Amino acid sequence: MKVTEKYIITGMSCAACSSAVERVTRKLDGVEESNVNLTTSIMTITYDNSKVNFDKIAEKVQKAGFGIEIPKKEEKKKKQEKQQDNFRFPLKSVITAGIFTILLLYISMGQMFKYKLPIPQIFNMDLNPYNFAIAQILLCVPILFIGRSFFVGGFKALAHGNPNMDSLVAIGSSCSFVYSVILTFQLSANPHHVHHLYFESSAVVVFFVMLGKFMENSGKIKTKSALKKLISLVPNTANLVIDQNNNTKQVDVSSLKIGDIVLIKSGETIPVDGKIIFGETATDEAMITGESLPKDKLVGDYVYGGSINLEGTIKVKAEKVGENSTISRIVQLVQDAQGKKAPISRLADKVAGIFVPTCITIAIVSAVIWALCGADGWFVLRIFTSVLVIACPCALGLATPTAILVGTGLGAENGILIKSGEALETTHKIQTAVLDKTGTVTYGKPKVNAVFPAENIAENKLLSLAYSAETLSSHPVAKAVCEYCQNKNIEKLNASNFVNKVGKGIIADVENNSKIYIGNLSLMQEISKNIDLEIAKYNNEILKYQSTGSTVLLVMKTDNNNPEFLGFISVSDSIKPDAKQAIQKLKSMEIKTVLLTGDNKAAAEYVGKQIGVDEVISEVLPQDKASVIENLKKEGKNVMMVGDGINDAPALAIADIGVAFASGSDIATSTGDIVLMNQNTQSIPQAIALSKLTIRNIKQNLFWAFCYNTIGIPIAAGVLYPAFGILLSPMFAGLAMSLSSVFVVTNALRISRKKL
Repeated sequence: MKVTEKYIITGMSCAACSSAVERVTRKLDGVEESNVNLTTSIMTITYDNSKVNFDKIAEKVQKAGFGIEIPKKEEKKKKQEKQQDNFRFPLKSVITAGIFTILLLYISMGQMFKYKLPIPQIFNMDLNPYNFAIAQILLCVPILFIGRSFFVGGFKALAHGNPNMDSLVAIGSSCSFVYSVILTFQLSANPHHVHHLYFESSAVVVFFVMLGKFMENSGKIKTKSALKKLISLVPNTANLVIDQNNNTKQVDVSSLKIGDIVLIKSGETIPVDGKIIFGETATDEAMITGESLPKDKLVGDYVYGGSINLEGTIKVKAEKVGENSTISRIVQLVQDAQGKKAPISRLADKVAGIFVPTCITIAIVSAVIWALCGADGWFVLRIFTSVLVIACPCALGLATPTAILVGTGLGAENGILIKSGEALETTHKIQTAVLDKTGTVTYGKPKVNAVFPAENIAENKLLSLAYSAETLSSHPVAKAVCEYCQNKNIEKLNASNFVNKVGKGIIADVENNSKIYIGNLSLMQEISKNIDLEIAKYNNEILKYQSTGSTVLLVMKTDNNNPEFLGFISVSDSIKPDAKQAIQKLKSMEIKTVLLTGDNKAAAEYVGKQIGVDEVISEVLPQDKASVIENLKKEGKNVMMVGDGINDAPALAIADIGVAFASGSDIATSTGDIVLMNQNTQSIPQAIALSKLTIRNIKQNLFWAFCYNTIGIPIAAGVLYPAFGILLSPMFAGLAMSLSSVFVVTNALRISRKKL
């Protein structure tokens, strides 16, 4: 029988670690799928339990150099938090390492400039070489100690045949340090060795990678906090109806069962998914459906836990509680999607798996050959060290992160916040861009887009009466009317006796004994039997606005029970002016565009036609959005999802690249790989252009990173020594290593001069 289980993996430090666990577990006969979420340290594995069991899985994972545990339900949350903290560098450690690094660079490099920096004579490299070397050791050791996890994890990964980026750092840093220590012991015999110390190389590599890890883990913690915040949208307590007299008692939401009846007052957050059995109201479901406007709810209508009861007291019969609620399912979708791997390039990790052991092998073989040829111990050590130093993968380690660092910096200058190197690497492959409607291509806030007074009615009179009545309502549509009237300096009259007719509109008394009715045709028909005839002449105009997804507010007044139709006001969510240009730019990149929304079909089709997208998909719930993205990915497409609401979070997470607007919900911005700091939709194609530019730069960097090594390693191994007497000394090996790093950094800096 096929089963899906989750296990906690310990000892991981980078993406190569999670990939190694996935690789070894997927090789087991009977395993269908294995995904490791580095953020939570959770492995989700699907397998045939007639062929595979926990013991077999654990054996494979442990042989790869990692630990595995079965999470207990009540301890799972604490265990995940503990795992996350285990590989996070505290800010205090990073600052301490930074201080020691600055001091080390000052002492070691300060005397190499033409105009030497002021350094105490006791540390002068020519007069007191021992003091100079010992001072560097004393400053270097604390940095290596703070970053000891790189060495422990890196060498452990090497020992288990799964080298990762920690292995690159550990080997490069260790070679420089050990070689420098050996030279320190040789200073009495040859003081000139003081010029060949590489303690600063050893420490600086560790510090900068440590700093990168700190920034990476900070982002993971923010994502974790956002998920907590999403869960907290559902209240902790609920008013449970306990008898037929409608008496209630406050209970913990976690104790609610299917069939329980809860009472929700106006302004409260709904605690469960269920159907209304008493009362009528309007609910704000923007977090669930993406609708910018509230939904009117009557008896028998469905409500979602986490949505807000705007008006009226209702009773709801619980149908989904706890882990089965809509909010909980959204959280689970986000977590599961984050655990699935995007098809991104991990070139550095793949190369490291071959390059590092190959270089070590070359160094050992070269040393052994020279020893067998009768070379003395010092010459053999020199050969061995030179090969390792020239092969030090510093440039390889810098090739990708340096370009990404500069690329993300350029993005930030243009209001594009790219949250990880993976996101920047993946974005250039996008083939389909899926855009949410509300808050993405539209502003997500209803505004008055037309005022149409009836014959012989002045526009200001229509607005004044509507404004006066709507000030008593908290409905977003009412706020849109009020804001419009305020901007036009419309007179506000005294209003009273406000009545909200759920699903129909509002009624209020305005001075001079007039009653004002604002709402849909159903409300008007309650007041006037002839309203259909009165409105008939305006039907074409009304239908025109309704076909675009606008909400049409009919306005009527009665004086002494004599009804008079005053006209209508149209309210809609307006399209961002740059949305059409953004879509055209995406199309010029040969990227398919899709508008995906929870809004009604008329509004979606209208907006889609206005901005020129290739396809429109409307009236979808969060799980449907995620399914659309899944289906596109199954077609072999690399998919970008752009959204801003909580309802977009599962789709953002499951897409190859999730793009969120900073003005959106916390969970959307945390789940998204890219956050657009401004409301400019043209930032979407700019992000793709930036990714293409950066990837091209990374490939150039990787080429040059290996170029120096490819030329230098054979010379360092002594290939040219028998014929030409040429032997690459560790000093020149270190210089070559430095030059490759300088070239990589300089090439990466070119990105900052580009225009998006």
